[in-house]
Amino acid sequence: MSNTININGRIVGDGAPAYIIAEMSGNHAGSLERALEMIHVAKEAGADCVKIQTYTPDTMTIDCHNEYFNIEKGTWEGENLYSLYQKAYTPWEWQDKLRDEAAKAGIDFLSTPFDNTSVDFLEKLGVSFYKIASFELVDIPLLEYIAAKNKPIIMSTGMGSLEEINEAVEAVYGTGNRQLALMKCSSAYPAKSEEMNLSTICDMKKRFNIPVGLSDHSMGAFSAATAVAMGANMIEKHFCISRAIKNPDSTFSMEPAEFRDMVNQVREVEKAMGKVSYGVSKQEETNTCFRRSLFVVEDIAAGEKLTPENIRSIRPAYGLKPKHYKEVLGKTAKHALKRGTPLSWEDLEQ
Repeated sequence: MSNTININGRIVGDGAPAYIIAEMSGNHAGSLERALEMIHVAKEAGADCVKIQTYTPDTMTIDCHNEYFNIEKGTWEGENLYSLYQKAYTPWEWQDKLRDEAAKAGIDFLSTPFDNTSVDFLEKLGVSFYKIASFELVDIPLLEYIAAKNKPIIMSTGMGSLEEINEAVEAVYGTGNRQLALMKCSSAYPAKSEEMNLSTICDMKKRFNIPVGLSDHSMGAFSAATAVAMGANMIEKHFCISRAIKNPDSTFSMEPAEFRDMVNQVREVEKAMGKVSYGVSKQEETNTCFRRSLFVVEDIAAGEKLTPENIRSIRPAYGLKPKHYKEVLGKTAKHALKRGTPLSWEDLEQ
């Protein structure tokens, strides 16, 4: 086990910048041209990786319209599963073009497979790492099949109990693959802030000692930036060209300017988190003079004693430190001292 993984030569984990994944999902709305454009938009918005999903309606479910296959509530209320996946899937014949376009744009290319045939397809496509969706967390045979390819895996854990997450992690490790990262996720679309439970990120990092990120379905950038402040090593967020282009994922996806703002917030958080540091920072150096120190506040004659009436701890900081106040009281001035003079040891009879 390691608290970092290597993705295309980039270290992901503690001490490294958060790895940011732009999830295209169904936001291409059936247009290859739009999907190709989205790769460049993701790169321009600051994403490190663009992600698609590899499935067909028939690899996800069956074409059946009885009560088990119809969605009764939530974002996709009224939809049939098979019909929904027909609208949302990314045609497999596009995916080599998308991979090549990502390479041209200089952005990592990632996909989520949903069955063994999609894993085989992605292997032929030459993907260098895999994403596992929250809903497939419990599909242990699929996890083992993916892990056996011995490539890095990013696995979402939405809806997962601790027992289920442990089982999934052990399934991956059982193949000898130790290149694993987890994603805290709330599998609601969109997710409510009060159900994000970002504190789980810290707990997962302690329990598993591997990189942990956030697969974020909430609206806005707040949860992503907060997660990074709490130690998240990755952020995954759905994005689109415009929410006006309707598709199954558009309502909870970020537009380009919003995605860029999220990336900027994450990077500012990383700067602010910095490192453990005590003492004066470079920017604070010019302000140290505004600390307090011991000053003469009434004229003192040579041979006169120092008293609370003629010395005080005041700003600025050009005299002795205030911690010496009791030590100098009652001492004798070596020479005359004018009001407004910073006090030094050289001014006192020893």
